[in-house]
Amino acid sequence: MASPSTVPLAPAPPAPAHAAAVFGPALPVIERYAALLAGAGVERGLIGPHETPRLWERHLLNCAGVASLLEPGQVVADVGSGAGLPGIVLAAMRPDVTVVLVEPLLRRATFLEEVVAELELRTAVVRRARAEELAGKLQVDVVVARAVAPLDRLAGWALPLLGPGGRLLALKGERADGELASSGAALKAAFAESAEVVVVGEQAQDTAGRVVVVTRGAGGPPAKKKKARR
Repeated sequence: MASPSTVPLAPAPPAPAHAAAVFGPALPVIERYAALLAGAGVERGLIGPHETPRLWERHLLNCAGVASLLEPGQVVADVGSGAGLPGIVLAAMRPDVTVVLVEPLLRRATFLEEVVAELELRTAVVRRARAEELAGKLQVDVVVARAVAPLDRLAGWALPLLGPGGRLLALKGERADGELASSGAALKAAFAESAEVVVVGEQAQDTAGRVVVVTRGAGGPPAKKKKARR
């Protein structure tokens, strides 16, 4: 396990008062994650220094709303995880699910491994790979993605990781409706069965967001056995 000295911490903005209602018992873990983002995250270029003052409302709380769309026991892949948003937040809030943090870049994957160890997130695992490289090797119940790629490209990478009935949850904000409207052909090619925009969270708690929910149909290559680790 990484020791605190190996993962630089830095002062992060204090959690807003409503964060306790959002994160509940996970709040101390999320506060430590905020310090890791403000420290090592900035030092290693995973987030910009200008993001530190708005870590809570723009990033941490913004990711929390999607937790309500997960079901106990599911295996969730956060593709293009980067600094761990939303995967680390989901792993902290929902210890009843397994979160696979999929990230191809070494420096980001290393940071994620250190964060998982530092926060003692026993239900999270890091896979250093591109999502498209894991087709046929990793199958999950849910794929989540935030600020990774336009929906038409994202669907081509994410849906092969899902079996029939599996869902892609793409955090798209104000772009959700437009991207969904322009991605019909790509979704069909990726064997999507249905797609819709779902509103999650609450504006007053900075958790409101628009998520494109894409459900995979029965077409495509045969489903592989669900596997979270190598």
